[in-house]
Amino acid sequence: MGSKKKMKKSVYEAELLRLQQELVDMQQWIKETGQRLVVVFEGRDAAGKGGAIKRVSEYLNPRTAQIVALPAPTERQRTQWYFQRYVEHLPAAGEIRLFDRSWYNRAGVERVMGYCSSAEYRRFLRQCPIYERMLIEDGIMLRKYWFSVSDHEQVKRFESRLTDPMRRWKLSPTDLESLTRWEEYSRAKDDMFVHTDIPEARWNVVESDDKRAARINMIAHLLHSVPYEHIEQPQLTLPERPDSTGYKRTDRALQLEVPDHASTVGEECHSPYEDPED
Repeated sequence: MGSKKKMKKSVYEAELLRLQQELVDMQQWIKETGQRLVVVFEGRDAAGKGGAIKRVSEYLNPRTAQIVALPAPTERQRTQWYFQRYVEHLPAAGEIRLFDRSWYNRAGVERVMGYCSSAEYRRFLRQCPIYERMLIEDGIMLRKYWFSVSDHEQVKRFESRLTDPMRRWKLSPTDLESLTRWEEYSRAKDDMFVHTDIPEARWNVVESDDKRAARINMIAHLLHSVPYEHIEQPQLTLPERPDSTGYKRTDRALQLEVPDHASTVGEECHSPYEDPED
């Protein structure tokens, strides 16, 4: 059987724009009703989490829909309760938080790379379902997505990043080592699902070898899972400008203007690093 045909760019762009309009409606409903939404994005390196988050957040109000992408914990944070630094990033009423990786670091990279002890890992597996049930009991809508990429496609994406200076920052030594630990990460993911795929907060698996289809499927699922309604917005009209009171603009010669680089750019100029799958 041949591989599944990838989604056409024109179809993808049209459907993405429609779904993004729905996301704007969803955010308005969340704001008006005081709901709280947490979306967790997890998966292997180069599985497409970042691209999906970018499309979800593109037209949302960044004041209330924020991406949470935490760095490695500080020495002080290492001595805290493991979930403590994530709690402070949870949403208040009317807010959305998109976690670009989350507390599940402990069940994945920390376990595989030996960044946590066996006792810490086992404690996480016991506490995580309890922690998530507490969030849900308090009224937070929690959605968890696992982006699944094949080993062949992951290698292709790593190779692309190696030669693209615009995305080279996405690769780290830990990312590259994941290629040699494929089965270890697979076992870690399987164990994580056994303990944390709970009825109250199921894992939703997104097949992501086709980036476009993965984004569309994930966003459509999210919208379907949130019981939002369209909120009618008040009609706004632009006021008429009042008559001038004699104001005169400051002489341009007294201001430091940005050089007109745009006029020197040719019409056919394109980036040599454009992602063909973007």
